[in-house]
Amino acid sequence: MKKIVLFLFLINSAFLFAQKEVSGVVKDKSGAPLPGVNVVEKGTTNGVSTDYEGGFTIKVKEGAVLIFTYVGYASVEKPASGSKIEVTLDENGGQILSDVVVVGSRSTKRTVVDSAVPIDVINVKEVTTQSGKLEINELLQYVAPSFNANKQSGSDGADHVDPASLRGMGPDQTLVLINGKRRHQSSLINLFGTRGRGNTGTDLNAIPAASIKRIEILRDGAAAQYGSDAIAGVINIVTNDNVKEFTGAITYGAFNTHAKGDFPEGTANTKGYRLDQNGNGNSFGKDQDFDGGSVKVSANYGVPIGTKGGYVNVTGEFLNKNKTLRPGFDFRKGFGEAEIQGVNLFVNLAVPISDKTQFYAFGGSNFRNTDAYAFTRNDGERVVEEIYPGGYTPRITSKINDNSIAAGIRTETSGGWKWDFSNTLGKNKFHYDIKGTLNASLEENSPTEFDAGGHSLLQNTTNLDVSKNYGSILEGLNIAFGTEFRVEQFEIFAGEIGSYATYDTNGNPITDPTTQSPPTVPNPDYDPTDPDSSPTIARPGGSQGFPGYSPANQVDKSRNNFSLYSDAELDISKAFMVSGAVRFENYSDFGSTINGKLASRLKITDKINLRGSVSTGFRAPSLAQIYYNLRFTNFSSAGATEVLLSSNNSPVTKAFGIGSLNEEKAINASLGFTANFGDFTATVDGYLINVKDRIVLTGYFDATQYNLGVDAAQFFVNGVDTKTKGVDIVLGWKKTINENRFGATLVGNINDMKIDKVKNGNLDEQTFFGERDKAFLLASAPPNKFGLNLNYGRKWFDAGLALTRFSEVKLLDYQMTDSSLTDEDFRTDPSETPAQLFANRKKAATDTYGAKIVTDLTLGFKLCKSTKLSIGANNLLNIYPDQQDDWVEAGGYWDAVQMGFSGAYYYARLGFNF
Repeated sequence: MKKIVLFLFLINSAFLFAQKEVSGVVKDKSGAPLPGVNVVEKGTTNGVSTDYEGGFTIKVKEGAVLIFTYVGYASVEKPASGSKIEVTLDENGGQILSDVVVVGSRSTKRTVVDSAVPIDVINVKEVTTQSGKLEINELLQYVAPSFNANKQSGSDGADHVDPASLRGMGPDQTLVLINGKRRHQSSLINLFGTRGRGNTGTDLNAIPAASIKRIEILRDGAAAQYGSDAIAGVINIVTNDNVKEFTGAITYGAFNTHAKGDFPEGTANTKGYRLDQNGNGNSFGKDQDFDGGSVKVSANYGVPIGTKGGYVNVTGEFLNKNKTLRPGFDFRKGFGEAEIQGVNLFVNLAVPISDKTQFYAFGGSNFRNTDAYAFTRNDGERVVEEIYPGGYTPRITSKINDNSIAAGIRTETSGGWKWDFSNTLGKNKFHYDIKGTLNASLEENSPTEFDAGGHSLLQNTTNLDVSKNYGSILEGLNIAFGTEFRVEQFEIFAGEIGSYATYDTNGNPITDPTTQSPPTVPNPDYDPTDPDSSPTIARPGGSQGFPGYSPANQVDKSRNNFSLYSDAELDISKAFMVSGAVRFENYSDFGSTINGKLASRLKITDKINLRGSVSTGFRAPSLAQIYYNLRFTNFSSAGATEVLLSSNNSPVTKAFGIGSLNEEKAINASLGFTANFGDFTATVDGYLINVKDRIVLTGYFDATQYNLGVDAAQFFVNGVDTKTKGVDIVLGWKKTINENRFGATLVGNINDMKIDKVKNGNLDEQTFFGERDKAFLLASAPPNKFGLNLNYGRKWFDAGLALTRFSEVKLLDYQMTDSSLTDEDFRTDPSETPAQLFANRKKAATDTYGAKIVTDLTLGFKLCKSTKLSIGANNLLNIYPDQQDDWVEAGGYWDAVQMGFSGAYYYARLGFNF
């Protein structure tokens, strides 16, 4: 035994003595240190990352070669010939990435610098350590020029998943990829006063920020390359692959409750009051100076597998965020951001099978408990005094599960052909519990909590990609082709009976509300002198705040899609490149489509590139848009309306003259340039996006004559044609003077959307898609947004100041459609025509949110080699959208536009890097 121990000791000692320790510093061309640079011993998985001062120490074998890589810089290989190494990385300017990117091109040698289309590359590790943003949507809102997302209130499921848009298009018109593979969408469809009304989207917040290496945003139509949804562009999330490095962070922050505004005396929540312990809104606790307190803990670590570059990288993330409560009108006591408890896990791995073959897999699981305010039920028809004296605010709580797994094999043949075969499975599930509520038809016998059912979306994608580069053809030709088969399944599952049923006066559920009238009770507001006033009112059934899904709403529908694509890129000369793509897709539920794309890049000089593209595109209607259905109460300042949202394939929908859904069709064009002059870089890209047969949610049709037991009906339709034009701007400057590091970046987007045509057929346009519906579509993003980001660093200290300007936004409130108001209520002159009266109504209903500038500040202090403390504030000056009157969609004094409505957020973060 002693001999074995001695033998092992000698072997280990020999190995140790065969190694040597190398240290050094990595800087950019200006002399500024670069933290987070990957330093890897070539041919092994042995590696480290540079610290906050660009320093590193690594043990390597004699004769080793070190590889230095960093997002935005050209890679460098350097022999470890001495004990000290100094490395300078060459940056190709600002946010431009010199390494190969995934989106926009299938050429393995194509970079952002010489791409034919605009691509933003965001170093997430750098962004997350220099801001107080907690989730991916928040990060992108302030660093990507045309990306917009906001927290919602009073918008049901949208309070739990932030709708996000690119270039002002719908949330479902941007394709999301993870490591180049299609990501499944959320099962949620946005219905109420929110961005993306009538759209589904992808839940970016289900992906932990700590797992992400970089985010690539292709701001160009790409349906011909990647398929459905890529009308506005593509967001590709590249996950971490580093090993032998632990990074982590603990962040705490809270919001300033003192909202600015001249609120009426006695208005609920004006000074940071909170709801009672049940969240019911009929009593308040003590005053609070801060709310929305949040704790986020994240950790990432990678382990090598074998000796040929294999790895497994694991990320864990925990988020606990409390509600915010902001001023609401007397009909809206609960208004603010939702509460979230979330756990995220993500794994990324690769295992070499041979020198040129690799097995890879990645995936994650996200679980979130959320708790959001619904509309307050005050004294009157929505209140049972025995349970909630003075009124109550129901809460919509949800359990969101988002899971995904992708696996595949990459290989390269001896002839240079690259093959990639993979399968990706993802599922999103929403399950609703409604709390602090009641079923009014049960009166005082009603429970106050219901399981309301929910919905889910499963997507499985199998694809094969093949490509090859021919370096001997002119200056290089890359060809690629492939195929994809996708299966999707959408489900709605029912809740407990009390969440959706109406009960008679004996407490028995009314199974068919169209043949039996719901129970009535005396109307406390009855006015005998008013002919329109009724002595009794009906007690509606279902859980107030969010009605449960009934067996009649249940859905289990699926479809499949098959596609073939081919693309090619040819460098005709070192200065001139052209590319083209064509894609065929066939859907089992609506048929086939073919789309194409042409793009080109011309180097005018060594420092200036001209680029442009033209393409056709499409987006298939989501299964949720085709099959979603629900009976609900739309509750607003104008009152309550019982509504049936009818599925597109139902007889009710056909009876109203609504046709079957088909794909949206798009034409995209872009033209821009890039410039690089030493310390200064610039990219400017103009774009035009025409969308035909865009899918929208109609207004409310009168349904009383159809004996459906509701007041109104609503539908999904291919309802409008839109034209969007705009400009994206990114300007960057970076300079080191002595030991002082300076940086400035200006990002901006100017966006203008017009509705060319409302395709209402013989139906009334104002009901089909009226002025108010148009305003919500056109306000999907501010007409312009500009952000100026200033950075300074010296030794152990750094600081960042960001100024973001959101332009004016206009919406139309409920006065536009309130049936209790007639045109005569808006008459200012006896001679005014009906058209003038309509214009007067529209003017009165216009809510104008003036332009606002939001200031973010962060200060960083390096406490030691591996630990950094950051403190700062988002919205430092506590800016809110302009205060509106009591017709606002969400029931607070603001809509969810521009920067949101929770005010200043103060935070501290402790970051670790070992």
